[in-house]
Amino acid sequence: MDPCPFVRLIIESLALKLPQPTKPVAVASGGVCPTTTPCFCKLRLKNFQSQTALLPLSNGSGDSPPESSTSAAGFDLDALTLRRVSSKPVTLCVEVFTGRMGRSCGVNSGKLVGSVQVTVDLGVSQTRPAVFQDGWMKLGNDHEKPSAKLHLTVRTEPDPRFVFQFGGEPECSPVVFQIQGNISQPIFSCKFSADRSRSRSLPPNFSNKNRGWMRTLAREKERQGRERKGWMVMIYDLSGSPVAAASMITPFVPSPGTDRVSRSNPGAWLILRPHGFSVSSWKPWGRLEAWRERGPVDGLGYKFELVTDNGPSNGVPIAEATMSVKKGGLFCIDGRVSKSDSAASTSSRSPIKGFVMGSTVEGEGKVSKPMVQVGIQHVTCMADAALFIALSAAIDLSMDACRLFSRKLRKELCHDEQDPCS
Repeated sequence: MDPCPFVRLIIESLALKLPQPTKPVAVASGGVCPTTTPCFCKLRLKNFQSQTALLPLSNGSGDSPPESSTSAAGFDLDALTLRRVSSKPVTLCVEVFTGRMGRSCGVNSGKLVGSVQVTVDLGVSQTRPAVFQDGWMKLGNDHEKPSAKLHLTVRTEPDPRFVFQFGGEPECSPVVFQIQGNISQPIFSCKFSADRSRSRSLPPNFSNKNRGWMRTLAREKERQGRERKGWMVMIYDLSGSPVAAASMITPFVPSPGTDRVSRSNPGAWLILRPHGFSVSSWKPWGRLEAWRERGPVDGLGYKFELVTDNGPSNGVPIAEATMSVKKGGLFCIDGRVSKSDSAASTSSRSPIKGFVMGSTVEGEGKVSKPMVQVGIQHVTCMADAALFIALSAAIDLSMDACRLFSRKLRKELCHDEQDPCS
């Protein structure tokens, strides 16, 4: 397997130094008080969604580094983008504001202080790290008057990734292709089953000692109404050997008095990998929980949390995401992004460092062929990549499992299902 070129544009060491006023300034009259006024910046790169980051204030003198700083989410440039812009530099624009982030009564709440631009040459960034700015930059063109200064570091680093795409919806048991430029090569096959039988939702020799991963409660036996359970996805290599699986271990059921899966009682999947030489022996790699709740984008959304059995996470979710019901979204495991920077990111308590994977899925009513990106440092064999393929399938299928129970499911999702299907 050969990876596709990616470049990570990183913006870090962000801090702001405001000029000292020559006389007392009243904040109520529109002035800026360095000790009480919040500051933030917007980072703009053509053809990318803008990023926002808070700016801590620095009281240091001269050109000394700031006492504290923050980082932005940054930008991921894929192979198509690199081909389009590698022949000419791109411009990163950083606009600095005082006041609170967001909008009030349809008007931006922040007051623009100034902006700076940094030219980035992506031609050299695909093969080696490069630094394009590191230090203080003046906000404003009037050299006669004291002005605010922004501290930032702008750098790039190669971030090659393996790219995969499902040839169809996961419930239709599609082939999974590896994407390399304009070439699509079959690399995995995917088989979906939706048997209501509980015993068929796990490998036959899955031992009782692993059932601590299962969020099965006694009250589940007393639940009334419909439930979506027994779904399973098996991932096979080209020789036909199973290399990963996603098994629904906790049914998706509507919360009492509602028609939706809620946070108080989420559905859950186990992501499984082969263990030993027996094809029927499996070991849990992670648990994915999903439910439906109000999101920040367009009302109701889907919420996901992933806990892995890899490293000292101690049951803390290492990645979480909120996706739009209508548009879908991105589930990303990236140790360089904090929870406050992105709605789909790695937890700030995660032991993971760097980019691991990203999975893009579509929203309700759309044909979804998930696209998966995996960092090359996390793939030492085919089975490693297959785990992320299985996880992506579970994320996509969870969006169907979390549909309102008044809505019909596709017939592919309803094998042995008593609920009506479309």
